Amino acid sequence: MSFRTTRTVDYVEDVSPGRGALPPRAWYAASDAKSLSLGGDWRFRLSATADAEDDSFAAEGYDAGGWAEVTVPGHWVLQGDGGFGSPIYTNHLYPFPVDPPRVPTENPTGDHLRVFDLPDDWPAPDDGDAVLRFDGVESCARVWLNGTELGEFKGSRLPHEFAVGSLLKPAGNVLAVRVHQWSAGSYLEDQDQWWLPGIFRDVTLLHRPTGAAGDFFVHASYDHATGEGTLRVDSDVDGRVSVPSLDIDVATGEPVTVAVEPWSAETPKLYDGELITAGERVPLRIGFRTVALEDGLIKVNGKAVLFKGVNRHEWHPERGRALDLETMREDVLLMKRHNLNAVRTSHYPPHPAFLDLCDELGLWVIDECDLETHGFTEQGWRDNPVDDDRWTPALLDRAARMVERDKNHPSVVFWSLGNEAGTGRGLTAMAEWIHGRDASRLVHYEGDWNCRNTDVYSRMYASHAEVERIGQHLDGGPHARRDLPFIQCEYGHAMGNGPGGLADYQQIFERHERLQGGFIWEWIDHGIRHPELGYAYGGDFGEELHDGNFVCDGLIFPDRTPSPGLVEYKKVIEPVRIEGAGADGTVRVTNAYDFADLSHLRFEFSYQVDGMPTGAHTLAVPPLAPGESAEVKLPAPAPDGNGDEVQWTVRALLAEDTPWAGAGHEVAWAQRTVAPRAALPAATGAGPTADGDRIVLGPAAFDARTGALRSIGGVDVTGLRLDVWRAPTDNDEGASWQDDARYGSLWRKLGLHRMRHRLDGVEADGDALTVTTRVAPAAREVGLRTVYRWTSDGTRLRLTVSVTPEGDWKVPLPRLGVRFGLPAASTGIVSWFGSGGEAYPDTKAAAKGLLWDADIEELQTPYLRPQENGARSDVRWAQLGGLRIDGEPEFWFSARRWTTEQLDAARHLSDLTPGDTVWVNLDHGQHGIGSQSCGPGPLPQYFLKAEPTEFSFVFSPAE
Repeated sequence: MSFRTTRTVDYVEDVSPGRGALPPRAWYAASDAKSLSLGGDWRFRLSATADAEDDSFAAEGYDAGGWAEVTVPGHWVLQGDGGFGSPIYTNHLYPFPVDPPRVPTENPTGDHLRVFDLPDDWPAPDDGDAVLRFDGVESCARVWLNGTELGEFKGSRLPHEFAVGSLLKPAGNVLAVRVHQWSAGSYLEDQDQWWLPGIFRDVTLLHRPTGAAGDFFVHASYDHATGEGTLRVDSDVDGRVSVPSLDIDVATGEPVTVAVEPWSAETPKLYDGELITAGERVPLRIGFRTVALEDGLIKVNGKAVLFKGVNRHEWHPERGRALDLETMREDVLLMKRHNLNAVRTSHYPPHPAFLDLCDELGLWVIDECDLETHGFTEQGWRDNPVDDDRWTPALLDRAARMVERDKNHPSVVFWSLGNEAGTGRGLTAMAEWIHGRDASRLVHYEGDWNCRNTDVYSRMYASHAEVERIGQHLDGGPHARRDLPFIQCEYGHAMGNGPGGLADYQQIFERHERLQGGFIWEWIDHGIRHPELGYAYGGDFGEELHDGNFVCDGLIFPDRTPSPGLVEYKKVIEPVRIEGAGADGTVRVTNAYDFADLSHLRFEFSYQVDGMPTGAHTLAVPPLAPGESAEVKLPAPAPDGNGDEVQWTVRALLAEDTPWAGAGHEVAWAQRTVAPRAALPAATGAGPTADGDRIVLGPAAFDARTGALRSIGGVDVTGLRLDVWRAPTDNDEGASWQDDARYGSLWRKLGLHRMRHRLDGVEADGDALTVTTRVAPAAREVGLRTVYRWTSDGTRLRLTVSVTPEGDWKVPLPRLGVRFGLPAASTGIVSWFGSGGEAYPDTKAAAKGLLWDADIEELQTPYLRPQENGARSDVRWAQLGGLRIDGEPEFWFSARRWTTEQLDAARHLSDLTPGDTVWVNLDHGQHGIGSQSCGPGPLPQYFLKAEPTEFSFVFSPAE
């Protein structure tokens, strides 16, 4: 006797995109046709396998009263307090065996049930049809309505619609959806993000009146030579197109040419119109613009554009990829306020409402298909679906659903085939279909280095030197590629402290016409809010495979607070350049916009003395056209600083309110020193004297045996000594796959985190106390001969530190300075003259030197994995805990309520417990940051080399 089990879920492992769904069409938020949102509380049952219990839950009358509830849109693993499974984070490894298209038997499957009534004003059944639309379900869904199966689909971040008009009834409609976490589609969705199953975008019932609009394509081009736009709306259903402000009223399919204002990311002019068919009126927001590849450049409206962009995953720390309109708008507003002009929708089409916002507020968009097969790199790309003809229909379906959904957005200037999917015939088929369907946009794909299927040469994480060569057309490769423009679709990996080197990249971009900018990786840290850890990252949910905090690599923190990296990027890409033109009291202002003049800005000027502004003046800057410069006379002479430093600051501010920021918002700024500060006092005249077990020198007391500083002016000081260690940043640690030097591990191997301090001598001569030491790691011959020389004039105390390297130092130092402790109880507020925010050698473009104050907590940058942070650069003086500290030369300053060693050991912010001591670092130097967490390390000019060095600090009572 034999028998076999028949699987009822073969569709899960079918490589096809699904069955039953309607052809894709243009998406629009609303029309005068009725619609019903089906979001809210749904009944939910979780099963361990794809076949679940049975299909009876889809039948009318099924009693789901004992089921749990989940919120739709939402991910079930982020609900139920952990009762519905857990998130999984991998960068590129598939969290299941790679055997395409098969997936594990253990396949969490969520049955969702929603019972709904039609509104009283819902049209009668004989008045048209109805469509059920799913905007996003991960990763495979099977759908029933009132017991009738509608079909199933894959393509998590893409819309799917089903005709349901004949199945609806006035009340008690039963919508049943079975969602599988794993499917054949999962092999196409190996993006660097959390794996989060569920119905995470809107579910909507749409009435389709008789004569309703079907698919339509708004063609709105702009001729920069004539200033005219040509509008043609192709529609599956005949109708008329009305644009009242342009006096347009024409039939669909009929072109009309009129004078218009063009759309660009800088001047996002939209015209309100309507598509009017016999049964529906659909609002249109029309932007006239032409995208072209001309003269080897990406041009919009006849002008080459420079992308100052970012990659954006959709993320919310509590709701995952289930974003509401308010959150999406917050993202776009933050981007605009930080001078970004472009976004790549990595690595899938976003919620369509996000593109509406890009149209409205102005961002260039690379719209990327929901495709990544990165995990196949582990097997040399063998069996990669994009080079397997069986998968091509699924790839073409994904391309079509992206293009048809988003084709009416003027903000979209590129279609991207996907990300990190290798190469193959399927990608060629996608590119050919897209080029045939929409010739008004360009096609992008980074993995096609030979540019067979793309209109741009795109790379990720190319070094500064390589980008320079590409800009000079010295990169080699096929001849056709060398004639194409270049963009960095990913660079400046914003993981933890960093990214460094952005200003250097921007200078290269602006130096070579072929280089048309890039997109920082990425927008937001994907931390999941956690009751104990604050924010969780990979591994915090017990995943057997994970990539740790590699998912936390954004310019904003999970709560959407800007990181220092975003502030730095804003400064680097600011659209107005302001430079000191010379000693004659002039500044040079250059318009770095691509399209806008400067008439929307006002310029404010002020002098500062010792960091304190002396009063603002208006600076008269003409409304320069893009690319134009002018030299502008400063309106007032510099004041006499009487030995204090004198600077000027010029700020470019919005003159009036805009849709994305209010009047007075700072767009750009520059700062220059007019008169340097006087040299610090020698602080001599009071010699050291013995007092029992102490040595007294002016206001300070030292241990007579060790020469250790004990107090200054009654302020207890703990453990002042040379410090070279910093808690390695993610960029110090580097990525495991990189073959260049990763200094975080080299520093640790050398033992810089466990330096020994040998006392070689304490000498009290006529006017100085000199302490000689050697600072070195155990088991190594290298060391730092360090001499501390203390002098005083009776009131002030001066420390001069001389450092001489010994041995063969093959690595740079993490930092070089002194560290000491102050009592936390009396050390709360810090004031200083230096950079306002965190800054390191290659992240200090935004270091605005003014007078600042903050409490100790505000000096910390809350990177989700704790690491070196919070240093203020170019500090002339700092005041805290009853002491004032002046530096010669300027120094880096940081202070925290835990030691560097505790910071280094922590894995989450919750691991850090404030102690009784504030640990202060006064650093003569810091090593650069770079972006080696997934890119190049710091440039050589930002290395902190071990070489003979001398620096001084003067301590005095706080004012």
